[in-house]
Amino acid sequence: MTTKLTELLHIKYPIIQAPMFLVSNVAMVTEAMKAGIAGCIPALNYRTLDELRAAIKELKANKVEGGSFGFNLIVNKSNVKYKAQLEVICQEGCDFIITSLGSPEETIFQAHAVGIKVFCDVTDLRFAKKVEQLGADAAIAVNNEAGGHRGNLSPEALTNQLSEALTIPVISAGGVGCKADIDKMLSYGAEGVSVGSPFIASIEAGVTDEYKQACVDYGEKDIIMTERISGTPCTVINTPYVQKIGTKATWIENLLNKNKSLKKWVKMIRFSIGMRATENAAKKATYKTVWVAGPSIEHTKEILPIKSIVDKLVN
Repeated sequence: MTTKLTELLHIKYPIIQAPMFLVSNVAMVTEAMKAGIAGCIPALNYRTLDELRAAIKELKANKVEGGSFGFNLIVNKSNVKYKAQLEVICQEGCDFIITSLGSPEETIFQAHAVGIKVFCDVTDLRFAKKVEQLGADAAIAVNNEAGGHRGNLSPEALTNQLSEALTIPVISAGGVGCKADIDKMLSYGAEGVSVGSPFIASIEAGVTDEYKQACVDYGEKDIIMTERISGTPCTVINTPYVQKIGTKATWIENLLNKNKSLKKWVKMIRFSIGMRATENAAKKATYKTVWVAGPSIEHTKEILPIKSIVDKLVN
């Protein structure tokens, strides 16, 4: 399966194991590389810069031919660790960086100076053209079937639109759970795919068995949008706890959000509370089950090793 993405990253298959907050780890990415794909970890999964540096060194030691690894950076002002994380990644080196939620200009400049490629999350053509002008190596088209925070356009509409307008490769993110889905995305003009949710139910994933089993037991029809995690609509599994607390912002949050001076602080508080709930659900047994996932868990039928999940995606 030779595409522009396989050529860019020197991988066997045009698949990126998507960076998933609290889920992705060194073990997952190591096995992804062995299986012939790329793997990516959110830099925010590491609480300290020393932990991030240690992870990079371990992945460099584990790297094999046909695989590659990278890190995801939140590049807006809400991530106070961003500049230090970028510095560590550029010092230690990796194959690529994926940027999210902000301007990638500084990341592109610093990463390219040390030979690291930069892919940028985009949800529309306007922003995709901006990142292309800034020198991005590829655009990751986040569509309305992605898990977590997703775009508004369908995979077909967004991928077609971007692949026709851009000269850089387009990587489709969202809605991939089997080989037929990959073939479909490539037919829309994508040069590769970013796949997240199917890898949650992996032996190597660093989350609870309950979270993994939920991805087996629930399906596409059980994925809903909630504003109760970050204040921005996010896809989660519709567990009894999610049904109990509701999916809309509270009346007081809505009221405070109308005040321009208070809006930023309300969002920060909501994000902090939501992330704490999500982390608790991912890392320990709790009745407060807020599990982030996308509709592609429809194809997840059992908890498997990363290698077996990749085999199912490419065969």
